[in-house]
Amino acid sequence: MRIISAAGCMAVLFLCPLVFAGDHAALKSKVEAAMADDSRPEKQVKRDANRKPLETLSFMGLKDDMKVVELIPGGGWYTRILAPTLKDKGELCVAYGTNWMGDLLQKPGFDKVTLLAPESKVYKPDGARFYKLENEASGLTDADMVLTFRNYHNFDAYSRKRMNDEVYKMLKVGGVYGVVDHTRRHLEPDNDQNRRRFDPVLAIKEIQDAGFELIDFTDLHYRPADELKHEVGHKDVTGKTDRWTLKFRKVKK
Repeated sequence: MRIISAAGCMAVLFLCPLVFAGDHAALKSKVEAAMADDSRPEKQVKRDANRKPLETLSFMGLKDDMKVVELIPGGGWYTRILAPTLKDKGELCVAYGTNWMGDLLQKPGFDKVTLLAPESKVYKPDGARFYKLENEASGLTDADMVLTFRNYHNFDAYSRKRMNDEVYKMLKVGGVYGVVDHTRRHLEPDNDQNRRRFDPVLAIKEIQDAGFELIDFTDLHYRPADELKHEVGHKDVTGKTDRWTLKFRKVKK
């Protein structure tokens, strides 16, 4: 058995905060540089103060050398921040919903982004309320982190289970699953005003049922002015909805 001296223990205790501080400084520098990039559309830049990407990604535990999957990137708002942050030391993969991204992945600076299973899509059947996932996303099993932003509400119970199960397969043991969505009142039945909101208690239950452990939450996106009674596109709440932000971990294979 190896014995660590008291001096050695003290050195480790002093070193850890320095390592964490260094990781955060590197992340902060790269995220802020990505946010300042002139190629970002003005309408996306205007959302920075509300979406707080640096604070959100820091809470999730992002490091610039991770393999990260952005699930259902949609228009690519976070892709424009994650791709340059990870391009030198890490890797960004995107899965599902890339049919909405246009030609973003063809632009300079996004050539290192890995598109997982291009045939996998998100679609809404004619007349349906919810979207569905089409085809398996990938055979990836070694991701450090999977992130999805304001997407969970878009799917029915079957597709949410499928999505959570696929995320579990994508992550290595100890990997993080970060989810953000618009808040719905607990146990409130579906109606036209809450159709793009989701009950965080139900989300926690479903994601835990898939094998994940809830390890943290934050009030970064708590908005007391949002009374949770309007559709998220309503003029009184658009761009400033209350959102829950949850962090889960894969605990075993």
